[in-house]
Amino acid sequence: MSFKSDIEIAREASKRPIQEIGEKLGIPSEHLLPFGHDKAKVGQDFIASLGDRPNGKLILVTAINPTPAGEGKTTTTVGLGDGLNKIGKNAAICIREASLGPNFGMKGGAAGGGYAQVVPMEEMNLHFTGDFHAITSAHNLLSAMIDNHIYWGNSLEIDERRVSWRRVLDMNDRALRDTVTSLGGVANGFPRQTGFDITVASEVMAILCLANDVPDLQKRLGDMIVAYRRDKSPIYCRDIGADGAMTVLLKDAMQPNLVQTLENNPAFVHGGPFANIAHGCNSVIATKTALKLADYVVTEAGFGADLGAEKFMNIKCRKAGLAPDAVVLVATIRALKMNGGMKKDELGTESVDAVVAGCDNLARHIANLKSFGVPVVVGINHFVSDTDAEVAAVKEFVEGQGAEAFLCKHWADGGAGITEMATRIAEIADSGVSQFAPIYEDDLGLFEKIETIAKRIYRADEVLADAKIRTQLREWEAQGYGNLPVCMAKTQYSFTTDPTRRGAPDGHSVPVREVRLSAGAGFVVAICGEIMTMPGLPRKPAAEAIRINDEGLVEGLF
Repeated sequence: MSFKSDIEIAREASKRPIQEIGEKLGIPSEHLLPFGHDKAKVGQDFIASLGDRPNGKLILVTAINPTPAGEGKTTTTVGLGDGLNKIGKNAAICIREASLGPNFGMKGGAAGGGYAQVVPMEEMNLHFTGDFHAITSAHNLLSAMIDNHIYWGNSLEIDERRVSWRRVLDMNDRALRDTVTSLGGVANGFPRQTGFDITVASEVMAILCLANDVPDLQKRLGDMIVAYRRDKSPIYCRDIGADGAMTVLLKDAMQPNLVQTLENNPAFVHGGPFANIAHGCNSVIATKTALKLADYVVTEAGFGADLGAEKFMNIKCRKAGLAPDAVVLVATIRALKMNGGMKKDELGTESVDAVVAGCDNLARHIANLKSFGVPVVVGINHFVSDTDAEVAAVKEFVEGQGAEAFLCKHWADGGAGITEMATRIAEIADSGVSQFAPIYEDDLGLFEKIETIAKRIYRADEVLADAKIRTQLREWEAQGYGNLPVCMAKTQYSFTTDPTRRGAPDGHSVPVREVRLSAGAGFVVAICGEIMTMPGLPRKPAAEAIRINDEGLVEGLF
């Protein structure tokens, strides 16, 4: 059986002018800044005028830990949005923008798949409206101004050994993880060791995704700590004088992007922090705007629920005053089999036993999500190799966990293939049963917050951190940063820091090798295990298959 590729399906889409998509949400055309005919930015003045409107219902889509077999979280997010509209609801979708790094690496695009996609697919997975380029430019402007300040006399008395601000690039490039800059003599400045992170790990990205408006953006940018003096007192971005120019570079990027699904339903695509090394959610401004314009908003959080959903709850919702009304946990029969011990080349063979064994991972995520006080529904993202017995086993297992599971065929059938779950999710969201609360209080110590996540979400026995890290956390607490949430940077493939340990392991340790203060974004990053904030390309990058064909069309994106 042959299937059309995602890009082939997207290319056949019957798109409507973006002004018509805006009209569905009541956005006048004069408040849309078009980028071509099928995408636009929503004006800040219009967004500001929505403040008195009531909010719609917020539905979070998350997933089990990712496997090479695939889960389909974005696909389900898009499909559920289409499904809600299919049953007569006024629904919008909020997802993140795609990073060029994984697009040309191994992950592929971030627009959904099959007949549950957001279009234009090629533009979304490439330069889109230039937001990531603006973030990269703003971040590196600050880097240049720090080195320039040191070169011209260093009146702030920056300790060159303690410049914490690195550079960024929206590409997977392991060669740039650790670098030395300013080589070549007096004219090029003072040599120092530094490095690059990927753009999605930039604090500027986090700030763009957490800021409420342009003034808030500039304040947060000014609050960023970029270096320290010899007495360890902090140097802020505003001390360098970069916050104003950075805001100018980011003012258009702050405006949410409006596009459409294959079924011509509205989708906001804005911001793109990874959930394994950052907080993994689309922008607050996009989510809040959608909630004022639609009765139901379906959004996603990156990777598995142990990362993206945890950060959505503990960071985004805490900071933005949001609360999910329902959560969809995505799983596939194939991924559950892999968690149950099957190899990838065996997944086409029926094995109810492997499915049930793999459900340990599913059960762990259900329990974790319920600990936030939110109702959970499991969406089984259908593959043609799934058998009735395997699906029945998952439904029975989930029922035993006090939840419901639905077989969803949105990949093949679009919104029509997910209407059963859409109907149930709308009922749950409307019922008001959610009693959402983060799992730790603001006034808990920073190390204790790390321990809370490690023990309650990862089921670890202990957190391993040397005296230097614990001292650093105490110093930040003394400086007034103790009330911040923590952002765990950890492998997405396991509850542990070992990416090969699938299922639901417990009794393990979580080693924290570094902590970083993101004072502007408003959280502390704990870097665990061997996770890298600048990824590398795989042995065979996806870029090798991406090209323009004889018809002038892009091939190889997926």
